[in-house]
Amino acid sequence: MTDRVTVTLTKAGRTKITYPAGLVADTGNRITVRAPWAAEGVRDFGFVRFEPGDVFTEHYWRDRWYAVKEVRTGDGVLKGWYCDVTRPAVVTDGAILVEDLDLDLWVSADGSAVLRLDEDEFAASGLAAADPGAAAEAVRALDFLEARARSTAGLGTLLA
Repeated sequence: MTDRVTVTLTKAGRTKITYPAGLVADTGNRITVRAPWAAEGVRDFGFVRFEPGDVFTEHYWRDRWYAVKEVRTGDGVLKGWYCDVTRPAVVTDGAILVEDLDLDLWVSADGSAVLRLDEDEFAASGLAAADPGAAAEAVRALDFLEARARSTAGLGTLLA
């Protein structure tokens, strides 16, 4: 693996976003990269704003149905963690391919907000009918991430 990688996030068979990232670590099971906010402009979700200058440290697993992204301002202030429910990452030399399964979880830096996101999109996606096994894994992953975020262990134990 090189020190630079390209991350591609797909959704329903279409490329959602592709961006360059710097390789931080690869344990053989988990790959960690760091990248600046890759979308254009500001994205205000109401509970958090992603904006130019923000830095994402992203953790992908080859055997888990989620990715965890630590979000910080450009000067290092932790905003929180954005968790994507995905199929396990496919990692090849210089590239990470991840399929987004619609479900997400936001955890604020102080832990006061743990928000399940996009459950309506997931229900409307048709994944439960098209691939019941993947849909069950996705729901299980979201439940696991939420439970971990609400526990005293927090998400940090997944990233250690």
